[in-house]
Amino acid sequence: MHLKAMQKTATVTNRFTEILALLACQVGLHANMQSMRVATPLDVLAQGYGELEVGVLISFFGLAPALLAIPAGRMADHHGYHSPVRIAAGMSLLAVIIVTLCDGLLGLLLAAALSGAGSGFGMIAIQRTAGRMAVNATQRIKIFSWIALAPAIAGFFGPGITGVLIDVYGFTVAYAAMAILPLATIVFSCFVPKESTEVIPNRTKKMQSFKSLFSNSLFIRLLIINWLVAVSWGVFSMALPILSHERDISASVVGFIFMVYSLSSIVVRIIIPFMVQRLSNQVMLGGTLILCALVFVLFPVVSSEIAMMLLAAILGIALGMIQPAMLAKLHQITPKKRHGEALALRSAFAHISMATMPVLFAALGSLMGIGALFWLMAVLLGAGSLQARHLHTNEDK
Repeated sequence: MHLKAMQKTATVTNRFTEILALLACQVGLHANMQSMRVATPLDVLAQGYGELEVGVLISFFGLAPALLAIPAGRMADHHGYHSPVRIAAGMSLLAVIIVTLCDGLLGLLLAAALSGAGSGFGMIAIQRTAGRMAVNATQRIKIFSWIALAPAIAGFFGPGITGVLIDVYGFTVAYAAMAILPLATIVFSCFVPKESTEVIPNRTKKMQSFKSLFSNSLFIRLLIINWLVAVSWGVFSMALPILSHERDISASVVGFIFMVYSLSSIVVRIIIPFMVQRLSNQVMLGGTLILCALVFVLFPVVSSEIAMMLLAAILGIALGMIQPAMLAKLHQITPKKRHGEALALRSAFAHISMATMPVLFAALGSLMGIGALFWLMAVLLGAGSLQARHLHTNEDK
């Protein structure tokens, strides 16, 4: 009995180490991309270019991972974890080298594409491996809750440190410092065990078309929900500054509202593993979409800055809960040998939305008014909650 207890403790310790390694790997890739998203637009403007060039630059961060998502997913399915993640870290490191050594818009555009591609390419392999560590739906949500901390952590410290380095030392030093992040990813990837060869599909077998995944109605519903989550964040991040400007709210308050959102998202992802057994996937998907819709209904109505911060915190909690639930559900409803491909399609749709929807939102906001845009998003989220009610599987019972 004592030996079995020791073996169980060792297994739990090893699994926790592996999860921390996956978390660190994604933080490295995502922080590199987030830091680049802060530094490169400022660099473009400092070189005398205008808003159009900045817009094109930002789109490269989303379009590149969207184009590479399917190859990244298939590579993860066929080669496991380490090769895709090291290629992703290599792309992120190459982005740093280009902007450190080269001046000009072309170098910045290429670096943006490589940094975005590195983050997206690695994220698919990391999420696929995280899903395979779980033995049931409850454990899967727990693991994805920890992994989902990575973007929030990266977004919290990466841009801030980069901004300070730019102000104190200039762009070249700030870019060079970013090299630490993909190098750390390569180091931490060594702590993730390699998959056994029988888990990875035969590479000589003819690949199924990714279109065959669309024959799964549950997968289509999940993609719709995933799109709504990506769009709702896009609406919030674009419309909040405009709404605040109309109300003469200071930039520091707007920044604090976004910080409250990020912190609440981090906190709920820490808490989820301890409460997941009391929450079904239906509640975490459908219920949080309704909560998001309520926030979007109220946001244009409230005028108090404290109320806006409270609503931002609620939105952070809701969106913070829904991502681990979506990733867990995706692993339930798709074939095990095609998890990487399914994650790739999810990533592609999300990145395409992030690259294209802000332009549409800006046009709609100018025609309808920002308040109406919030309410339109609330209607879409309410409709999405109905899709979540049909995502029930045997594993949920």
